[in-house]
Amino acid sequence: MSKDRTGNLDADHRRIEDDLIARRYFEKLRLISKTLPAVLSETVRDGLFTRTETEVIGYYLRAILASADALSMKYLVSGRVEGPLRQFLTIDVHESGYPVWSEIAQMAADAAQAESHLARTPDAKAIRDDMIRQIVGDLTIPTRLQYAMSQRLYYEALAKGGVFWPQMHPQGYWLSDARNRRRWLLHWAVYDSQLNMPVIYLMDCDDSGRRPLVEDSKRWPEVQAHLMAQSVTTLQLVTIAQGFDRDFDKLHPYRLRRMLLGPIYSQQFTTQEGPIKDVLDNARAPSGEDWAVALTVEDLQAERAIMESTGLFGVTERQIFRLDPLGLGGAGQGASSVGRALILPARPYQSLAELNPEGFRRMRKYVPLPNGRVTAYR
Repeated sequence: MSKDRTGNLDADHRRIEDDLIARRYFEKLRLISKTLPAVLSETVRDGLFTRTETEVIGYYLRAILASADALSMKYLVSGRVEGPLRQFLTIDVHESGYPVWSEIAQMAADAAQAESHLARTPDAKAIRDDMIRQIVGDLTIPTRLQYAMSQRLYYEALAKGGVFWPQMHPQGYWLSDARNRRRWLLHWAVYDSQLNMPVIYLMDCDDSGRRPLVEDSKRWPEVQAHLMAQSVTTLQLVTIAQGFDRDFDKLHPYRLRRMLLGPIYSQQFTTQEGPIKDVLDNARAPSGEDWAVALTVEDLQAERAIMESTGLFGVTERQIFRLDPLGLGGAGQGASSVGRALILPARPYQSLAELNPEGFRRMRKYVPLPNGRVTAYR
């Protein structure tokens, strides 16, 4: 990785100016993205998530993987061309490990023009034929055509969809009916611009409206806009939940969770400090195993509901949320509890077990195995 830092970006951002290193970075991002679904299955055994919730989260993991695939095409040979086409991937190397938010925002802007871009460029077969003619006829490396092919594949990936965008708008998953209410799992996600990482929100909510929420053309757009506006990690969960409860009388949120998918730690690509640096240094793991990923799940639950007067004759239900009374796992963060987990391959885990740093003792550890299974440890 280049030691140069981007001129006007934060000092924690670095450009990867070597194409081969960029490929290794995307390979690692793919490896981690493919590992997380097996970890999610293990969290079901631990009671952290239900099977339905892991399916929902899996949808966002597949989107992250699709984003990595698309960006890997964008930057496949872009470092080898000269002029304005020359561009480099920028990642957050300190507290994220993911591409910076502007990379995702630019990808969303490119996606809006993907169809028109593909319509006015030669297809992959034509570009490949030109490449063969240049190699055989001119005996030169067709760098410009390789770039054209990579950009073609990049826009094809965007046009295909399923990519993680800066905002993943709320969706409703019907869970059950109970008396005169419907029970929903509302879920949405953002690529947080401050943390430079994917953040997923899960809200369990009862609906006492006449029409199902997602079919209600009056309430659903307003609910979606409200939740997206509140999806910033600087806001506490209790603030988000109370505001939602106050603004929608027929919706009763009884649980809200926020899942931070990172940071990613890697000896090769990120800058570590503290115990995690010692763990990775001590592991001396090969490049495919020199990483760890932190997961943080903030959880806010309602402990009871009360009836509150509205206007002269109206009453409505309000949720009373439970904050951690001991202040150990969430009260200061506006949550009932905060759970943290660490995912890391076997070599770094052995190193962690040997060093046993205090800050990691309460964390659940998930260790992916070569056979695709995951083992969990306290």
